[in-house]
Amino acid sequence: MATVIAIPVLAILTILQTTIVSRLPVLQGTADIVLLVLIAWALQERVRSAWQWSIIGGILIGFFTVLHFSVPLLIYLTITGLVLIIRQRIWKIPILVMFVMTFIGSLFSYLVSLIAVIISGVNIPVFDSIRLILLPSLILNLLLAAPIYAVIKDLAEWLYPEEIKI
Repeated sequence: MATVIAIPVLAILTILQTTIVSRLPVLQGTADIVLLVLIAWALQERVRSAWQWSIIGGILIGFFTVLHFSVPLLIYLTITGLVLIIRQRIWKIPILVMFVMTFIGSLFSYLVSLIAVIISGVNIPVFDSIRLILLPSLILNLLLAAPIYAVIKDLAEWLYPEEIKI
């Protein structure tokens, strides 16, 4: 059921990200709400479909990005794997892990995207792109991390209700 729900949820988020969020930049940086949703989803204790959500999100974002189709998929799968590893080891404060993984995920996403753009032959001033793209994107992602975590936690509790023991 959760994998079936992933398609419309991530499709709507992809549309929001490519139409609205990308048109509201701070300097040149924008938030990556699909990344934030995937991190929040993977942090939920009862969720067993984090990999499926990550694949669906990577494919959907891959259709709309200028980068090679595999770059968002690689980014989202790597971050999901890292979140699942950390979730197994540090589970006491999931909202803190959400902020840490948002920071790491944003940096990783930026670096992989930068490498992909440089490999494609585009000359980018790295320090200007850090100042104008990475830092504003990182701040936006960190600002949106807590509200997205709360919404995704509610969605996960709805899709994976707690079993009542009698």
